[in-house]
Amino acid sequence: MATLAEQFRQEGFLLLRNFLDKSVVENIYREAREIFAVQIKRVTGRVVDIDNRDEFESAMFEFFEKDFPAFRNTGVTVQHSLSLHRFAVSEKISDLLKEVGIDQPVIGARPAMQFNSRFLSKDGSKHWKLDAHQDWRTGQGSLDSTVIWFPMVDAGADLGALQVIPRSHKTGLLESTTSGYQGGITADLKDEDFIQTEFQLGDLLIFSAFLVHQSGNNITRNIRWSVQLRFNNLAEPTFIERGYPMAYIYKPEAELVTPNFPSVEQLETVFASSPAPAVQ
Repeated sequence: MATLAEQFRQEGFLLLRNFLDKSVVENIYREAREIFAVQIKRVTGRVVDIDNRDEFESAMFEFFEKDFPAFRNTGVTVQHSLSLHRFAVSEKISDLLKEVGIDQPVIGARPAMQFNSRFLSKDGSKHWKLDAHQDWRTGQGSLDSTVIWFPMVDAGADLGALQVIPRSHKTGLLESTTSGYQGGITADLKDEDFIQTEFQLGDLLIFSAFLVHQSGNNITRNIRWSVQLRFNNLAEPTFIERGYPMAYIYKPEAELVTPNFPSVEQLETVFASSPAPAVQ
């Protein structure tokens, strides 16, 4: 029987059933909703039950429409949750990477949490539903760059789970409209070559960054909550020879995000000997 590494090299992906500890996934999902709930209350006045999926996601849509800048910033903030980053560097993940042949894993880009829905889209943007692409274009790391993707809710075709073309990781880097996040492959691809993945909570997809894949079509009124982790291999010869290139650029804003902030009085309040009570 072929090993996981042999299957991975041959097919370009593995869908591992019941691989993840469900409580770990649920904790990441819960922390994200708790962060959103604070801003939902501030912007909409609604105190939402984060365990009531339809109620909570309806409030998400309202928040998105009423204060898009705050929604965007909150979306960025959940990418930095401790539970997400703790999981991304866990032994569970590093052991899996080594098992499929990534001898010296290193993070290729910060862990990403995604919440995809057509109701969270501005001006016809397709950010919620990406066309066929290869993730290597946006990372440009080791040739065996590897991506881990899993939903934090059950996800099938109706929720837009990923569609992949098996063995397409060996076809080379295909022409694309751009190297940016939303760049789509310009070559003719056959719909019948894609296979639809289906997930239950705890399932995980690991695939080559060269594998051709695309978002499915989320036809529901629910959000497809998912996590994506990207890794390079420090031992891969061409990655070493190219000097460990890093295509992702993180930099601070040139100007203050909130003008004339903070005041001396606000700092005095924060650092007072008796901390101010938290806002409820």
